[in-house]
Amino acid sequence: MFASRVFRPAQQLSSHVRRYATEPPKSGSNNTLLYGLLGAGALGGGYYYLNSGNPTTAQHGAKNESGAHGMPASKNEEKNIPAKTGAGTGIAPVKAFTGGDQGFISLLLESVENVSHNTKKFRFKLNDEDSTSGLPVASALLTKFKGPDMEKPVVRPYTPVSDEDEKGYLDFVVKVYPNGPMSEHLHAMKAGERLDFKGPIPKYPWTANKHDQIALIAGGTGITPMYQVARAIFKNPEDKTKVTLVFGNVSEEDILLKKEWEELEQKFPQRFRAFYVLDNPPEGWTQGKGFITKDLLKTTLPGPKDGNIKLFVCGPPGLYKAIAGPKKSPGEQGELSGILSELGYTQEQVYKF
Repeated sequence: MFASRVFRPAQQLSSHVRRYATEPPKSGSNNTLLYGLLGAGALGGGYYYLNSGNPTTAQHGAKNESGAHGMPASKNEEKNIPAKTGAGTGIAPVKAFTGGDQGFISLLLESVENVSHNTKKFRFKLNDEDSTSGLPVASALLTKFKGPDMEKPVVRPYTPVSDEDEKGYLDFVVKVYPNGPMSEHLHAMKAGERLDFKGPIPKYPWTANKHDQIALIAGGTGITPMYQVARAIFKNPEDKTKVTLVFGNVSEEDILLKKEWEELEQKFPQRFRAFYVLDNPPEGWTQGKGFITKDLLKTTLPGPKDGNIKLFVCGPPGLYKAIAGPKKSPGEQGELSGILSELGYTQEQVYKF
């Protein structure tokens, strides 16, 4: 059965098991089943990697920058930047990124923070300290740089992790990938240097209570647009949307924004729960081991007939192919296939970042 039918108050199962919210389970459903599936190792794992090569690479982007976090930008994405908004349009406060013919803006790198062995957090200072980013939820920004020996500039989209209403700065969490030109450039940057940005690039327009329940299925750095949507939901007291996160990574230290997700779980135990799946779990790990499987998703997600729901998918190409099918292009969703199609979800119920 689908787990959206089993929401109930959270309880601590052990010191290593995070809190999650459910309703009283119907017959045939219990916590033992749920966590048994989470710890089922490689159950169905062969299915996950059809034509995807190295499993770890395919699932978590060890050698590929993920779909919404560093894949090459297309001309369609630049065309999708909306007509100019902001100052003079009745929208306050002033927004740093206004679209239209604004072009790229050079921002100063204010600070760099090490998050893990291959991930850093970058804070860029907005040129007007009283301005906000101007990004709607959900959207991203294009980044651009051109090295001295490069014929063409590198352009990549990234989703900020800072709140859209924060004034004066933008935060990005970026994992470095071998031969990933933008991520390598960012990781080599020092405070005081500059990078060019342009946007916003609109993705999925979110409004309060647009859906009763949503699920976020992410791998690796595909988590950043998911966090953008979840943060917007839980900062709005009028938004009562329930949220489920299924997040696959190589190791525990690769779980980006883990502290932020745990804070949401503590503050909203009736409406948010997160499930983590690791290729290489540490000793004593009590959650998912191996791959994101059909059985796991069937157990944790709201069902296709559970009313007004939406599923969001973001990660490296292997995750897209196995879970929902690849995007046709950056601006086109492509047909729904993979696990979600097999579970009975429709094209309209799924959005690929």
